[in-house]
Amino acid sequence: MDKVLNKVLVLIVYLCSLSGIQAQDLQKIGLANQYYEQGELVKARAIFEDLSKKPKNVPQIHSRYLQVLNQLGAFEEGKKYLSRLIKQHPQVVQYQLDLGILYRKAGNDQLADQYITQTLRQIKSQKYQIISASQYLFNKHEVEHALYGYRLSREQERDPQLYALEMAEIYRRLDRKEETVGEYLNFASSNPNNINYVKNVLQNLLTEEEDLINLEELLYDRIQKHPNDNLDASLLIWVNLQQQNFYGAFVQAKALDKREKGEGQRVLEIGKIALDNNDYKNAIRIFSYLIKHYNSGINYELAKRYLIKSREELVKTTFPVDSQEISHLIEDYQKMVVEIGINERTLEALRSQALLYAFYLNRKDSAIQILTRIIDTPGINIALKSQAKLDLGDIYLLNGEPWESTLLYSQVEKLQNDQPLGYEAKLRNAKLSYYKGDFELAQGHLDILKLATSREIANNAMALSLLIQDNTVFDTTDQAMQAYANIELDLFQNKYDVALIKLETMMDQYPGHSLTDEILWLQANILLELGEFQKAVNLLSQVVQDFEYDILSDDAYFLMGTIYEEQLQNDSQAMLIYNDFLVRFPGSIYSSDARKRYRALRGDFKETPATFEENVN
Repeated sequence: MDKVLNKVLVLIVYLCSLSGIQAQDLQKIGLANQYYEQGELVKARAIFEDLSKKPKNVPQIHSRYLQVLNQLGAFEEGKKYLSRLIKQHPQVVQYQLDLGILYRKAGNDQLADQYITQTLRQIKSQKYQIISASQYLFNKHEVEHALYGYRLSREQERDPQLYALEMAEIYRRLDRKEETVGEYLNFASSNPNNINYVKNVLQNLLTEEEDLINLEELLYDRIQKHPNDNLDASLLIWVNLQQQNFYGAFVQAKALDKREKGEGQRVLEIGKIALDNNDYKNAIRIFSYLIKHYNSGINYELAKRYLIKSREELVKTTFPVDSQEISHLIEDYQKMVVEIGINERTLEALRSQALLYAFYLNRKDSAIQILTRIIDTPGINIALKSQAKLDLGDIYLLNGEPWESTLLYSQVEKLQNDQPLGYEAKLRNAKLSYYKGDFELAQGHLDILKLATSREIANNAMALSLLIQDNTVFDTTDQAMQAYANIELDLFQNKYDVALIKLETMMDQYPGHSLTDEILWLQANILLELGEFQKAVNLLSQVVQDFEYDILSDDAYFLMGTIYEEQLQNDSQAMLIYNDFLVRFPGSIYSSDARKRYRALRGDFKETPATFEENVN
């Protein structure tokens, strides 16, 4: 019993001594780290060197000890230290990589490259080791060798998509954009669920026009090699949409839809995007295709509605507006209602029909009758009912009955409180106050609307608010502002001749007034709608030249370009303006459209290869 007790006591004493030693080493490690952080590297080195003689301390001091030796230029000591560790632990690849990195720090790049490369080759068949080694090298800024490690493993595993995300990050660090994009495409190909992530990354990565062009070329090459790869086709659609090349996106979408035996949903979405971006000709082309190939179901009904809507927008933006074409649109909307019957989509068609009657054919009674029918339809969607009430309010204003208008606007404002349509109603009430010259009340509405969740409404509110503020601050009588607001009401009511006379009077009555650029802008837009294109251009040119730093200068210059392109058919002059526009107004909201139009006129949008058109017309 005594012998057993003695052995236990000896063991306890031994363990206590070990604990004391360990505590002592931990204290030394803390002191060495403190010296390092204080910049006293020599003192830190002495303690680390002593600690390194005990293998159990190495994991806790290894990284910091090497940093001290490298900073002091003690490369021989570092080499001896690492060589000892490699001999003791040949299976720990990190020590071998650290030796290669040490050679680099010592200025021997050739030996560093040879040693690291050799180490990676030795472990290339050990997948997890080479992954770990490549990650370690990347963190140590040995990015080329990290890339080499992933390549070795990719070859060993015979999987060309392996480590795509890791390699993309390395190529990105090396600013090798083409290889970066290629690896992100590999990452998307490895799992279709990755495609949205890849699109988001590419959107941030490909910031230059040339980048998107290069990606487009790459995707065309990939599709030529693998024509049945739906993922690449989907990405090509996305690239074309980024470039606002809606026809190119449409061609790919219809081919992909046919392969997938879809119902035209993808094609429909592209048509809607083209319509929203004012590319009415391609929108018409897309919706016509859908109607021809899908002659039933919800997509047919939507395509029918959107086709007439696209034609309507094209007619309304082709100046002067052809009243005969407006009549044809009204007839087409009526045929659609008869063919499909009354539902939400055809009620929307009736809305459009009413607005055409009121604003283009001066048949306000017909418009009021149609909108009243929509509002009284049982079970109607509350948003559609509210929109019809806003339209009805507009027509009463068109008819010179502002009190009826504000009553309807206020109803919608209350019914759709804190909703986009409610904000739209408040904006129209603000405009009513503005038209009447009650600028203080208008500003009260506008101050609220500046915080609206809808960016479009907030921007419109901000624009009107600034117009009032900028042109009343130095004119306490507000006479010029009231005259201008009255002219805007005339324009809303389609009294173009009256508005032009009043604008000329304002120019004579208020020479040099801060409203001068707005007056010129309104005159130009009226003349554009009346088909006086060259006169409109002359006035817009005056805005650009005389008010270069005012808010309307980029609007005026871009509009000049579109008039030369679309109305005067002068492509060369339009190209000159678009090109100059991108230099003079690089931050304008029109920059993207100007770039697209310039490229289209230059002939940049390539024809889709014939193989993609096969069997999809």
